[in-house]
Amino acid sequence: MKNSCKILFLLVAILSLNVCFAQTVLSEKEQRVFTEKVQETARKTATISSDFKQLKYLEMLSEPIVSEGKLVFKAPDKILWQYHTPKAYKVIFKEDVLLVDNDGTKDEIKLSSNKLFRSFNTLMVNSIQGYMFDEMEFKISYFKTNEGYLVTFEPRDKRMKRFATAFELSFTQNTGEVTQIKLIEPNKDYTLITFSNRKTNSKVLDTTFKL
Repeated sequence: MKNSCKILFLLVAILSLNVCFAQTVLSEKEQRVFTEKVQETARKTATISSDFKQLKYLEMLSEPIVSEGKLVFKAPDKILWQYHTPKAYKVIFKEDVLLVDNDGTKDEIKLSSNKLFRSFNTLMVNSIQGYMFDEMEFKISYFKTNEGYLVTFEPRDKRMKRFATAFELSFTQNTGEVTQIKLIEPNKDYTLITFSNRKTNSKVLDTTFKL
């Protein structure tokens, strides 16, 4: 149980938008146009390969904890988070299983046996694809920014709120692709992940998702 809690907090750290000060609320019509664009992009996306930079902001620290690595996604639900700095670390979601390799120490968790882990898996897949527009699961707010779009998601599930009070996703204006993910914790600490060098629908082997 203790180990599972550690991994859950890791997932919270992984899920993480610079908040733009110039924001305008989207009208209902603008929301429909925007979500249709994002969902169309998601439907056309079979694979994603991208570098990422993760900043973990803690109230007790004056500077964020910086991590960098590579994200690989393959539809429908395979995800690899491979950290290169400050140390080698792998987190893999595939076929209802969570695999973790922490400096040679490996763990495996069946997502089917843990509803909260399964919810996090679904959340991660949908956030990477930008496919999270579920009013039953989240209170959602839509904004237009100078760089594109910002959407905030406040979980309705009480268990999820214990780990995250809100998620913020930023999207490009033209393609509706996710460029940043921000996770805000109940104590106001937050994690910010920025994607770069994104490649879509390139060939990704299934062996990529093995420890």
